[in-house]
Amino acid sequence: MRLFPMLFVVAPLAAAAQGPEALWYVRNSDDGIASFAAHADRISVIAPQVYSMDSTGAIRGGMDPRIIAIAREHGVKVVPLVMNPGFSVSVLHRIATDPAVRTAAARALASLCRAERVHGIQLDFENLHVGDRDAFTALAREAADSVHRAGCELSAAVVPRTDDDRGPLPYHQYMYDYWRGAYDFKALADTLDFLSYMTYAQHTGGSTPGPVAGYPWTVASIKYVLDAGVPPSKLSLGLASYSDYWSTDYDPRTGSRARGRDMGYEAVTRIIRDAGAKPRWDKTQRAWVAAWERNGVFEHAWIEDARAFRDKLALVRKHGFRGYSVWLLGTEDPKVWDLVEKVRR
Repeated sequence: MRLFPMLFVVAPLAAAAQGPEALWYVRNSDDGIASFAAHADRISVIAPQVYSMDSTGAIRGGMDPRIIAIAREHGVKVVPLVMNPGFSVSVLHRIATDPAVRTAAARALASLCRAERVHGIQLDFENLHVGDRDAFTALAREAADSVHRAGCELSAAVVPRTDDDRGPLPYHQYMYDYWRGAYDFKALADTLDFLSYMTYAQHTGGSTPGPVAGYPWTVASIKYVLDAGVPPSKLSLGLASYSDYWSTDYDPRTGSRARGRDMGYEAVTRIIRDAGAKPRWDKTQRAWVAAWERNGVFEHAWIEDARAFRDKLALVRKHGFRGYSVWLLGTEDPKVWDLVEKVRR
């Protein structure tokens, strides 16, 4: 029995001659790999977040052999992510600004392409200071030259923004300076094969409760990147399959604080069900929201289910984007798979 009893029939979007590219992120986790095995026929690209690059440009990590085996069996393209470990700002600063490290990084990415015989590589470099914007573009150009010569595509996952206003409060300014403001979308799109535009994490564990990817915010983020001159054919729209839950934590060393956390659809709906809460559909944000009291203290959840997914998936068709990039396999509402067509190989 589903938690959300509203009259909503999940129906696939109208089929096109060639459907949008369906990229799904996965980790080396049993839940994610099981979902990949069950739905590989609806996935164009599998993108394992399994590699990291240190401050010398060296890459470490590895893909679970099960991911490779499933991809080969079903003809799914493999595009692993390479990230700065822990989204370290200092590591990323050195990779982007030190010419010798930048060259070493480009060579390491090309070597990874050759060694793993993958279709492409995606840069997942986050917590980038706005002052390193041009240096990061230079890194992308050098890396693209090297990776293309090795026979692979190179893309990047980038944090979206709706404007260039740093905002009135320290939190807003921090988010702009270190997360949202640092990417030159047009220059990166001109250099790379495509951008995965991460239109999710509008609210996070470090913010007040709010939608994972509110519809107005998503639309505004799309408008900004298109107005910047990025062609739709170079954009893969980020879609969230996870939900967020906020509660109050207590640690004897640091005291109490509000804490939000990402979690899968089944986990968040179980918490809501156990609390006896009733989610409501927010018509503006186009997502489910629930709030309930536990021992006099309120908890909150914003839920991304198939209905929320479908409304944002329609934007991919509307704008003619290259495709969509979904974070994260294994967290999705199972009904999501009724929305997406099988991939033509």
